[in-house]
Amino acid sequence: MSRLWTRITPWLAVFLVVCLLANTAEASLGDRLPEFRECVEVCKRENCDPKNSPTHIPLLHRVLLWTCPQECDYTCQHIITSRRIERNEPVTQFHGKWPFVRVLGMQEPFSVLFSLGNMVAHQNGLAKLRSSIPANYPLRSYYCLFAYMGIATWIFSSIFHVRDFPLTEQLDYFAAGAGVMYGMYYTPILVFRLDKPTPRRRSVLRLWTVLCCTLYACHVMYLKLWKWDYTYNMAANVVVGLTQNALWTYFSWRKYRQTRRTWAVWPGCVVAWLMMVMSLELLDFPPLWGALDAHSLWHLGTIFPTVVWYNFLVKDAQDDIAKSTKLKDKEID
Repeated sequence: MSRLWTRITPWLAVFLVVCLLANTAEASLGDRLPEFRECVEVCKRENCDPKNSPTHIPLLHRVLLWTCPQECDYTCQHIITSRRIERNEPVTQFHGKWPFVRVLGMQEPFSVLFSLGNMVAHQNGLAKLRSSIPANYPLRSYYCLFAYMGIATWIFSSIFHVRDFPLTEQLDYFAAGAGVMYGMYYTPILVFRLDKPTPRRRSVLRLWTVLCCTLYACHVMYLKLWKWDYTYNMAANVVVGLTQNALWTYFSWRKYRQTRRTWAVWPGCVVAWLMMVMSLELLDFPPLWGALDAHSLWHLGTIFPTVVWYNFLVKDAQDDIAKSTKLKDKEID
């Protein structure tokens, strides 16, 4: 397993770097409004001309790469939005996003905050795995890699919500896709114990590893080299997520029947909770107070299940180790 990942990982890294070179764009109704375009042009003409003492941009905004034209774009979004609200017209999106109120230069402050909350949950989970599961337990490396994937996913998510650039957007999407795909990868390994050192299971594990890596590479190639399709990306992640959720539900039911212990149902409860909060992504609405939207609430809703998930992994590993120890003791007797 480790040798195969060592060979594959550098090539995947090179592949992703190459794929991230192209740009993507998203247009919305707000972009096409004549009053918005006029507002931006007037603002840039009056505030961004280097010959006419351009308006000073605060240091923090400059650190986050806000330029004068982008400041005009942001200001005009809120001017037009305020006018539309006064006329009882619906709030519209600009550049594929709702008009959020910035905090410390961050475009989507609550999404940043909750993404960091998820990252901390994975960091704490990693620490719990290392301290509670022996290093020689065969599934420990898979669990730890899951934690690393989670940490990376939420770091890129927070970066993207701080500043939306083509590069940060792609890093966010591809990291999230990799996290979902890795969840699909390690779930059958646990459910069907493909980590067992038998020749047949080793062959199945190799094939499964290559298949998952290939599917992810094809997913990235389609988005980058064929079409940057938001609908397809969402559908692909949902299908993969639902598949592994079904496997975890089956595993939870089987585990509970075997042990009759409360913690055995945790995966089923987590899956049910995630499917419920996932519906927030389908109920998109203009941000409350200009900051709290459905997407940020989805991020908030995944923090607690993550904590429960790591507690389950530890409990399951400890139960498995205890059973193995009892079996060895019986063989010795």
